[in-house]
Amino acid sequence: MISTDVLRFGLVGTGPWARRTHAPALAAHPHTEFTGVWGRRPEAAAELAAAHGATAYDEVDALFAACDAVAFAVPPDVQAPLAARAAAAGCHLLLDKPVATEPAAARAVVEAADAAGVASAVFCTLRYAPAPAAWIAEQAAVTDWFTGRADWYGALYTPGDDTAVRASTPWRAERGALWDVGPHALSVLLPVLGDVVEVTARHGAGDTVHLVLRHASGASSTAALSLTAPRAAAGSTVELRGPDGVFTMPAGGAAQESFAAAVDVLREAARTGAAAPCDARFGLRLTEILAAAERSMAADGPGRGA
Repeated sequence: MISTDVLRFGLVGTGPWARRTHAPALAAHPHTEFTGVWGRRPEAAAELAAAHGATAYDEVDALFAACDAVAFAVPPDVQAPLAARAAAAGCHLLLDKPVATEPAAARAVVEAADAAGVASAVFCTLRYAPAPAAWIAEQAAVTDWFTGRADWYGALYTPGDDTAVRASTPWRAERGALWDVGPHALSVLLPVLGDVVEVTARHGAGDTVHLVLRHASGASSTAALSLTAPRAAAGSTVELRGPDGVFTMPAGGAAQESFAAAVDVLREAARTGAAAPCDARFGLRLTEILAAAERSMAADGPGRGA
C-alpha cells in the first residue's frame, strides 16, 4: 500500500497515444507528479518531457527508480517485459491494452506484480469512460442475459486516414483488429456476460475478424472487429438482449478523461491493496482468449486478404 496522496508517475513511450493522451493527462492530474519519460528514441523522450516539465531518462530502469507508478504507451510485446521489470522495481502499473500478444508474456507481468505486491490497471478505454463504465456496471448486475454483440469497425488503414498514426504503430498493421480492438470488445462483454468458455473465430474482408463466444453464464455473444472498414461504415456498437429488451451502450468520452479515471482506479488499488476490476490478471485473460481466437482462425485456413 502507499501512504501518499500523490503518485510520482513515469511514462514509457513517446508515440501519438503517449503525446495525445498519457502525457497531458498525467501532467494535468491533481494527484500525480509527472516525473519522467523514457522512449526508444531519446530525442522524442526529451521533446515530450520538456513539453510537460518532466525529465527525460536515458535508461528505463532509472525512470523506474524515480517513480511510484509507470504508464505504458508502447507495443504490447515491448510493454510486457518492461512492465515486469517495473513491477520488480516496486512500481505500480498502468498498462495499455493488450498487455501482451502471448499468454506467457502476460502471465509474467501478473507474476511480477504479485511478487512485488504492486497494483495494476489496464487502460481498456470504455471501462473508464464515465457513461460506458456506469452502463457496464448496471448491466453486470443483471443475471439473465440472452445474448450480446460488440462491433468495432475502424477505418485506421483505409486510404486517406492519419498516416502518422499508421506509421508509428506497425504492430497494429502486423497483428490487426483482433489484437487492437478485440480487447475493447472483450472488456465490455466479459464483466456483463461472464468469462469466455469457448471461442470460434473466422476471417472476414481485410483484417476483419468475426468471433462467436460462449460465456460461463450460458449466454452467447458475437464480436466483429476491423481496422480496414470503409470510412462510411466505421463505428462501434455494443448491444445486449434479455427478457427486458434490448440495451445499447452509450458513447464513450474523451480519451484524456478516461485515462485520468484509470489513474484514479490505480491509485485506489495501490492505496487499499484491493485488485482493480480491469487489472493485469484481467489483461492476461483477454490475451488468453484472443490467442485462442487466433488459433481458431489458423485452423480455418489463410486470411487477411486471402
